[in-house]
Amino acid sequence: MAAWTWRFETADGTEVRPAVQPEEFTTQGDAESWVGEYWKDLKEGGTDQVRLFEDATEIYGPMSLHAEESAAAESEAESEV
Repeated sequence: MAAWTWRFETADGTEVRPAVQPEEFTTQGDAESWVGEYWKDLKEGGTDQVRLFEDATEIYGPMSLHAEESAAAESEAESEV
C-alpha cells in the first residue's frame, strides 16, 4: 500500500519541521484534506510551501501556503486601477 506524505519547506525550499505533526496517509485525498485543515497552523509555524509524495515519488509541489494572501493582494491592486 502506498504511503502519502508531505514535505514542509520555507520559501527557498529548505525543509522545516511542521508546527503540526502529520500522520502517514493511505490516500491522496486524506493527505490533501489534512493539509487543507491545518495549513494556517503550518504557515504560522514557519512553513511556506509543501510538496506531496507517494512513497518516494513527488506528486506535486511546491504548493504555497500563502496563495490566499497573494490572491487578496491582487484583488486589491485590481480594484485600485
